[in-house]
Amino acid sequence: RLSLGDELPKLHHEANTLYWANALLTMTYNFIDGVISSADAPPPFNIPRLCFVNAGLALAHSQLTKGLAKPKFGGMLCGVYLLEEKIEGGSDAFIKYIHNMDCGPSLSMDMDGYDIAEFLTFTQHVQYAKSGGLVIISDYQG
Repeated sequence: RLSLGDELPKLHHEANTLYWANALLTMTYNFIDGVISSADAPPPFNIPRLCFVNAGLALAHSQLTKGLAKPKFGGMLCGVYLLEEKIEGGSDAFIKYIHNMDCGPSLSMDMDGYDIAEFLTFTQHVQYAKSGGLVIISDYQG
């Protein structure tokens, strides 16, 4: 573990990154839904509906005043934690769809999950185009 002074900014950065990545995925689905709603017919394939793990930053504070009938809280920060929802299935259910050093699928065409990896590659293209080339989500896994 890092010192509290080092860990807080790192976990704050990670929580913020998850927040923005979730926003980028939402933007991508809004784009897809807009295109589909203006099309003459639905696409001839299924569009996966994926989500990010819900996460949040938890700050633990010491009790400010002790010995009172009604204690006051808000004392010194004594711990910081990144909380994430539990993913069922363990490591057997884990798939690396896109590596953080490559924009293409990490799976070959004959592997389970390739269709999702290919869709995630498409989401990167949409994110790149819609952000003016500023950002994409990489390192997709689940």
